[in-house]
Amino acid sequence: MSCLSRVGAPLLCGVFLYCFSLFLWFFGIMNSGLSLNSGYVVEWQFFSFCGMEWTFPVIVDYVSVIFSCLVCLISGSVSLFSVSYMEGEVFLRRFMLKIMAFVASMNLLIYVPSLITILVGWDGLGIVSFALVIYYQNKKSLAAGMLTVLANRIGDVFLILCICLMVNWGDWGLSTGMFGDFGIIICFLLVVGGMTKSAQIPFSAWLPAAMAAPTPVSALVHSSTLVTAGVYLIVRFYSSLIEVPEVLWFLSKVGGLTLLMAGLSACFETDLKKIIALSTLSQLGLMMFTIGIGYPLVATFHLFTHALFKALLFLCAGSIIHSMMDAQDSRILGGLNGLLPFSSSCLVMSSVVLCGMPFLSGFYSKDLILEDSFTSMVGTLELVVVLVGAGLSLVYSMRLMLTGVFGQYFGSSLITFSVESGYMLVSMGVLSVGAIVGGWNLQVIWVDASGFSVISGFMKLMVGIVTFGGLGYFVVMKVVKVMETEKGSSSVIMGLKYFFSSMWFMGAISGSFLSGGGLNKGVNMHLYLDSGWMEIFGGQGAFYGVSYMVGSHSAMQSSGVLVFVRVSLIIVVFCLVLWL
Repeated sequence: MSCLSRVGAPLLCGVFLYCFSLFLWFFGIMNSGLSLNSGYVVEWQFFSFCGMEWTFPVIVDYVSVIFSCLVCLISGSVSLFSVSYMEGEVFLRRFMLKIMAFVASMNLLIYVPSLITILVGWDGLGIVSFALVIYYQNKKSLAAGMLTVLANRIGDVFLILCICLMVNWGDWGLSTGMFGDFGIIICFLLVVGGMTKSAQIPFSAWLPAAMAAPTPVSALVHSSTLVTAGVYLIVRFYSSLIEVPEVLWFLSKVGGLTLLMAGLSACFETDLKKIIALSTLSQLGLMMFTIGIGYPLVATFHLFTHALFKALLFLCAGSIIHSMMDAQDSRILGGLNGLLPFSSSCLVMSSVVLCGMPFLSGFYSKDLILEDSFTSMVGTLELVVVLVGAGLSLVYSMRLMLTGVFGQYFGSSLITFSVESGYMLVSMGVLSVGAIVGGWNLQVIWVDASGFSVISGFMKLMVGIVTFGGLGYFVVMKVVKVMETEKGSSSVIMGLKYFFSSMWFMGAISGSFLSGGGLNKGVNMHLYLDSGWMEIFGGQGAFYGVSYMVGSHSAMQSSGVLVFVRVSLIIVVFCLVLWL
């Protein structure tokens, strides 16, 4: 009974979320009256003031129902996984309460298409994610939490500016199209606000830093829900963004650069969780690029398939870290295929799905994105950047598998080693089924997302080269090792390694600006303005000035009638002189 009271909260939350996900799948998608090209909108009006209507709309269509179903499925797996991973935590119920608050905020964001009411779920995600990142309450988690919340607050500011400018239209829905002088400004602010949540350049530093959170938090927050909120926001309001092609052009360029930057950084990273976080960042850049070139449904399809296998990848990493006594350096991990057969098998399988191997979930969306890139009106350089960035997924996946799974173990004694529990096996097994057949199932029930592109045989060959070209990693590593043994590591090679591993100095550009420079400027403003000149000319100065005047007036009145008459005559003469 005591064991049930200890694990009851995550177990009940997991069962409830699984049941709700099953309900959404069968009764919301399979047996409902939803059609592929339509949905239902229910709207409640609270009040109207000066031509502005305060309403609470709820939209129910294929995109919102499928996304909510996947969020509940992944949240249920994370809750079940937390039974074993967080078994030593004292405040386990508080942790699960934060998880459920995060799921509620995410569902509020999914079903509400109005910008002013979507801000409630948007801010809820930011606040709860900050509380989850700093859960361990040490200096590293606090620094990561501050960087996360400051980056998200920038997105909040942009959305609030959008709301202020949209008063001119009398509507906060952003679904009727943007016309007029403020249209391009509003669309640009909306896109940049979504970029902050999805960690696009130059707001990329907070996502790898947020890996200081517990692994269940990373599997839920930083793989499939929080970081995809920006992508979902842009997809939901794409009907307005399409009228401003300059904003979509900007979005495609930023998405391509983020894809390449994150892929190159993952090839030089050694931390297990950060490699997976950088692969998430790379896939987010691919989604943003797809939206920018005019395929929002394909980007949404990739968002759904990516959520399944990336959450599984994080859970496999969490199982390995938990069994290896918190060791997450890929250089010391090895031999996991014999020590943790199920977790290592799921890790390999999810990495293969990430690479886009045929007939797995990632293949249906990633192959479609690459084909659409050839048929879209993008430049040659941009197309090369996207193809290289997409091909790097196999490189860092092979590097992770060769060092962490099939390599030699360099850790401590295996006396501290532990095995997977039944809760971990069930949670990873459920997501494994989704990672294998989820893409095919979504393609069957959501035909519009499949698209149709006619490309030549050469372009199809290029897609195959991009998918399987990462196998040349073996040859490249052999050549690099031979060069290093013969001539030693040159300064140019070491400089390139440092440049790529530092995410193109994104930590110094955005992270230090927000957490270091921004906080320092805030402290200086508090010292020199709030506690300095503003006090002198503000509250304290006014208080001392009024006190001096009251004291002088009191002293004048208490000195006698003759002094009072003299001062009064002087004031009257001074006023007459000024009047004349």
